[in-house]
Amino acid sequence: MTAPRMGWQEMVEYSESHDLLAKRLYVVSSKPVNGLGPIQEVLDEHVRFQTKLEVDGTMFAAGPLASEDLQEWLGEGLFVYRAASMEEAVKLAEADPMHKSGARTFTVREWLLNEGTYSVQVFYSAGRPRIA
Repeated sequence: MTAPRMGWQEMVEYSESHDLLAKRLYVVSSKPVNGLGPIQEVLDEHVRFQTKLEVDGTMFAAGPLASEDLQEWLGEGLFVYRAASMEEAVKLAEADPMHKSGARTFTVREWLLNEGTYSVQVFYSAGRPRIA
């Protein structure tokens, strides 16, 4: 007996036809090649690169991943790009100093953002609230 399969385009069409958001984004999984040392050497440059993508509107979300036991950071990261295509997302990931330097390797996968919510709170006169 053969397990059921669904083509990616079928999933895209399903999402669109069922009034889901069907926003195409690209998820980059970034993993160390040779431990934390090489990563720490380019960390500041990497953060500047990521911040530029955020300011440009390309970066949807990004951040480090904890170890499975939540005890340390092993140098892994996850990024979600707004890109026009898989090819563009791969070029963005290749330009990341972590990947250019060889400190990390990466994979890119297309992701459909279908469900969820978010809220925004704006403080007009008080600016950013201070946390005591």
